[in-house]
Amino acid sequence: MADSSPVVVVTGANGLVGAAVCRALAARSAQVRAVVRRAGSAPALDGVTEHVGDFADESFAREVTRGADAVVTTVHPMGSSREEQHRVGAEGTPVLARAARENGVARLVHVSTAGVYDRSPEMGDVAEDGALTPDGSGAYPDTKNATDAALAQVEGLTTVLVRPPAIIGAGQTSVWNTLRPRAVRDGHRRANPEQTWSWVHVDDLAAFIADVATGAVATADDPERGPVAGRATPVIVAGEPATWRDYLGTVTDALGVAPEWTDEPVWTGQLRTDRARRWGWAPRVDLGTALAELRRGVSAADPGD
Repeated sequence: MADSSPVVVVTGANGLVGAAVCRALAARSAQVRAVVRRAGSAPALDGVTEHVGDFADESFAREVTRGADAVVTTVHPMGSSREEQHRVGAEGTPVLARAARENGVARLVHVSTAGVYDRSPEMGDVAEDGALTPDGSGAYPDTKNATDAALAQVEGLTTVLVRPPAIIGAGQTSVWNTLRPRAVRDGHRRANPEQTWSWVHVDDLAAFIADVATGAVATADDPERGPVAGRATPVIVAGEPATWRDYLGTVTDALGVAPEWTDEPVWTGQLRTDRARRWGWAPRVDLGTALAELRRGVSAADPGD
């Protein structure tokens, strides 16, 4: 890793997570190659240059990773067809990973998801070695698991599989601050209030990713102390404990509608963040602050938009 001004490639730089990662990297004086599909959509920040192209295209992948110190991948078309999610994630992302390895990139940081873990009602707390969801659990967990497995097969590249739960943060494309509240407004208000609602604020997630990508977190022989060189290391990042009463209660109250509480068996465990904390990370956005931001955004939104 470069001692100063590391060069970091970020895919999906116009998305909620990608843009936050670009901001965090720029704050660390990194030179960011922001990969987007639409010209003019990358964050306008000092040290950030826009690169328009498809990271699954081998020639583009080789070009954009040449001379880079790290690559951050944030793209997965959640909500699209299983075929599209598999094509972009399990097939496309490894193309970029192989190009990075061939160009001598020090490490790849991939935004995976805590959704790859089995969080059935009978499960307790979940750490990185927890049971994964079985195949057939749904398009999103299936294709995210397949992507993680494909990246782990890219030998010789230090890969960090960052596994966040629900990512909170203001933005038009934010699932939990914008899209899910719209669904709640339209009638999707059922949940067991005691069910665990695992979350992390996008700024805390981006800070962790930026530290890993820039080498502030050193490699180690033990994954509990840092990314293992030449291998894929998973790491969970999550905020403080919360339930669906916290999340759905905030959204419905802001919308002026009533939640529909249920009592079916649900997961009430927690995501363990011991590994991330041993790597030097700690979330700075608490639950109250995150929910206040959520409430402001929901209350300010046009009820008919």
